[in-house]
Amino acid sequence: MLKKQLIMEKALELFSEQGFEATSVQQITERCGISKGAFYLSFKTKDELLFSMVEYYLQQFVTDVDQVVRSSLSKDVILVEFYKSIFQAFKKHSASARVFFNEKVLLTKKELFQKISAYDAEMSKSIIYMLEQLYRDELCKTKYDVMYCIKGFMKSYAELFIFSDIPLDLDQLAKSLAEKTDIIARHTTIPFITEELVQLTAKPCNEEVTKESLLELIEQHLIGLEESIERESLELIKSQIEDQTYSKPIVKGLIENIRLQPEHRWVAYVLKNYFKF
Repeated sequence: MLKKQLIMEKALELFSEQGFEATSVQQITERCGISKGAFYLSFKTKDELLFSMVEYYLQQFVTDVDQVVRSSLSKDVILVEFYKSIFQAFKKHSASARVFFNEKVLLTKKELFQKISAYDAEMSKSIIYMLEQLYRDELCKTKYDVMYCIKGFMKSYAELFIFSDIPLDLDQLAKSLAEKTDIIARHTTIPFITEELVQLTAKPCNEEVTKESLLELIEQHLIGLEESIERESLELIKSQIEDQTYSKPIVKGLIENIRLQPEHRWVAYVLKNYFKF
């Protein structure tokens, strides 16, 4: 077994027994039968170990799910297989999931929170891809709502595997959730979650916006945009970023002009953060 893998497995045992904060590097090395020097050759800190563990399990989880949704399975079984793969993963990694679900440390470390958010965004993409293949134009306006419902099912029912040792019929659960999902997909008519809102929630909290990245974002929104108040507002804001000349009320008004159009709400949100309004 590779040293890094050994350390992660033994650390997981200790985290499950007594929690992340209460576990020391010394305890981990003793459980592994290695020296502290060997530990620090693999991981610089205990935090780095935790980050690597989370990333390792999330990579497996997201990759397995994406493989199912992009497979050549027939439409009548793909939802069942999707849910089955989800809960098989939770069952297989229940010990690690129990640690990660319980540890408040996951929410207090910015880097780790951003990493989890990034994988969650990838999971959302896979689900949207699956829905688009299954329902085509039927879900044009409501696919993001259905995606959130699926993620809600995943999280709620996963607790049965993470916090309970009760034997469960995985096939029956997958069929039940596939049926529920199909009903929601075919009968939901009032959309709430938009693509812009998904982008907002997928963006890591407090992510720094640079001048260069903001100018690039504005350029992307200007491409193909006809003469309009939105285009004029974007161009004026672009000049403001490069050479500040307008007052705050004027800039706020320009951003509001952009925000009124759904396709530009994301850039308006980023601009508000950049100018600290």
